[in-house]
Amino acid sequence: MHDDNQITVPPSFIAIYSDARQRLRESTAVVRTRYELCEDLACHLVEHAQQLYHVQAPSEAEILRRIHAGLAAGPDSGVNADEAAWITCRLAELLQWPCPELPQPPAILR
Repeated sequence: MHDDNQITVPPSFIAIYSDARQRLRESTAVVRTRYELCEDLACHLVEHAQQLYHVQAPSEAEILRRIHAGLAAGPDSGVNADEAAWITCRLAELLQWPCPELPQPPAILR
């Protein structure tokens, strides 16, 4: 089978869907689709985070923690807890802000 998709999923995202032996727990297509969604969401949140920083003037870390809390709030966000953490770290990278330590969700929510 020939794969014409040119999107490269970074190892940090692949790790979300890998088991202890580093085998994917989902199909490549599912992982790629989830990555595209998460990357798009991180890019979309850049402007929002910048506005919060200039309007409310809390710290960069606090803005990222608030965004993470919203993403990790539950199934209504459309992403799982591990994806929420990845999106937050990716957002920090896009903004060139340090990524704060994020709370770990209970294992039952993962």
